[in-house]
Amino acid sequence: MNQIRVHKVMHNLAQKGLSQLFVCDPLAIKWLSGYYTLPLERFLGLLLTSENEPVMFCNRLFPDPGAACDNVVWFDDTDNPVELVAQHCQHDRTLGIDRKLEARWLLPLMNSNAASDYVLASDVVDQARSIKDETELAALRKSSQINDLAMDWLKTQIQPGVTEMSIAERLLAKYRELGADGYSFDPIVAFGANAADPHHETDNTVLEEGQVVLFDIGCVVDDYCSDMTRSFWFAGEKTIEPDELTREVYETVRRAQQAAEALVKPGVLFSEIDACARDIITEKGYGEYFTHRLGHQIGLECHEPGDVSGSHHEGVQVGQVFSIEPGIYIPGKVGVRIEDLVIVTPDGCEVINSYPKELTVVR
Repeated sequence: MNQIRVHKVMHNLAQKGLSQLFVCDPLAIKWLSGYYTLPLERFLGLLLTSENEPVMFCNRLFPDPGAACDNVVWFDDTDNPVELVAQHCQHDRTLGIDRKLEARWLLPLMNSNAASDYVLASDVVDQARSIKDETELAALRKSSQINDLAMDWLKTQIQPGVTEMSIAERLLAKYRELGADGYSFDPIVAFGANAADPHHETDNTVLEEGQVVLFDIGCVVDDYCSDMTRSFWFAGEKTIEPDELTREVYETVRRAQQAAEALVKPGVLFSEIDACARDIITEKGYGEYFTHRLGHQIGLECHEPGDVSGSHHEGVQVGQVFSIEPGIYIPGKVGVRIEDLVIVTPDGCEVINSYPKELTVVR
């Protein structure tokens, strides 16, 4: 059990006036204890209380947590794990609940009188996980460095007649060759009008000359995720140069992305960072075509709680890591997105992607 992380969570829990928390998110348990297993339809949980040592609840089919937790309650498929959890709770106090606890477990737990009341309290773990330690930051940097190398390789795959799917299918092998464990999410490869769909599902579209090529990719290294987007122009043998609309859209997105990065420093509101990029795009007349939030936090998961959006009015903190990814998507015409990850530092931010952002024409 990582006592430093547990202490941070318990401090956050106390700030909410609570003394016990039930965690069932497998990645949150991994972050707290170092133990990871995917329970699928089975039950897995970690009970944290102010007065007792953490208790983990594991099915006998799961791997042994070993040193990850000194107190493990084992059960079989025929046992009722909810009853076991209830026996360890502080019955006269409110129990903080993980947002990922399924109703099939939550409702029986509430009916068991395990606690006097139940409140959603995932945020006490989310807030602690949001501030990365040096080990986490090192892994995030390494993951992004490999992602940069993968993007450089992807540029060489922009060739006449290639399909989106054929590139995406080769990317996994390249990641592993570069030292990554695998994808952090299914890659987005989008040609031409497909790039105007922010979450286009990679398909068998064939690349043609005179099209935008968008790559939104990420890998996992030492358990931590990367995420980056770059947009290219494929001129081909005909040397079809980018049209005026594409150039203007691209430069607008690039200016918005770099301006937002330049604004990042401790205390600046997430909503102010979003507004910085959004205002630049709106001033150029493309506001209606920027259809998503500016970014998301990242770590063990590619998308972690705490987004960069107009509704997030907290100040950024040293050690937080998030994406800055403005885009303009004009249906049927052009789509451009540019994305980096940044680490908040005491005097600004560190951009952990180094791949160029200028409009690159591939011939």
